[in-house]
Amino acid sequence: MVKISPSVLSADFLEFGEDIKKMEDLGIDMLHIDVMDGIFVPNISFGNPLIKSIKAHTKLPLDVHLMIDKPHRYIEDFAKYADILGFHFEAGSDNVATLKRIRELGCKSCITIKPCTEPEEIFDLLPLCDMVLVMSVEPGFGGQSFLESALSKLSRLKAEIERRGLDIDLEVDGGVNGETAESAVKAGANVLVAGSYLIGSDKMEERVEFLKSL
Repeated sequence: MVKISPSVLSADFLEFGEDIKKMEDLGIDMLHIDVMDGIFVPNISFGNPLIKSIKAHTKLPLDVHLMIDKPHRYIEDFAKYADILGFHFEAGSDNVATLKRIRELGCKSCITIKPCTEPEEIFDLLPLCDMVLVMSVEPGFGGQSFLESALSKLSRLKAEIERRGLDIDLEVDGGVNGETAESAVKAGANVLVAGSYLIGSDKMEERVEFLKSL
C-alpha cells in the first residue's frame, strides 16, 4: 500500500489549516515537514514553533526531514513533535548514534541520502532505520524535476531491505507527480512525498486517489 506524505513546504500557511482538514478527509497518511538551515542546504524554511503549531491541529503523523548541519545537536528538540524524524547521511553527525537516539526518544528513525550518495553507503545503517528517504532532487528548493538516477537507488535499497528481512518504509522526495510517482513505486518506493502536485491543487482529491492506486 502506497503512503502519501504531502510536503508542507508547498503550503500557503495562512490557509494551511483548511488544507490539513481536507487531506485528513482524503486519507493522507502523514505530513512531510522540511527543516532547512541555510547551511546544509542553500535555503531557510522554518523550525520547531511551526511544527508545534501543526502538531496541535492534526492527528496525522509528522514526517520531519532535517536538512540541517550536524543534526544531532537538535534531535531532542524536534523529537518533541515529530513522529518520524529523519536527517541526512551527509550532514556531519555520527549516523549510528543519531539514529539510535531518535528511537530512544520515541520517534521512528529515518536516514536520507542526497543524489550524490550511493545507497550502498548506508546499507550497514538499515537495521537502525524505520524509513529511508531517497532524494530525487537536490535538497533545498521545491519545484525541481525528478532525477531518474533515483530509480536505481530505490531498486537497490529495496533489494537489500528484502535480503535482510527488514521492515523499512522506502520514501522518495522531489519532483513526484502523476508521471514520476508510478516509476518510483515500481522501483520500490512505498512512501511518496508530493508538494505542489497536491497542496494547492484543485485536483487534490483525484490525485490522492491516483497515488493511492499505485
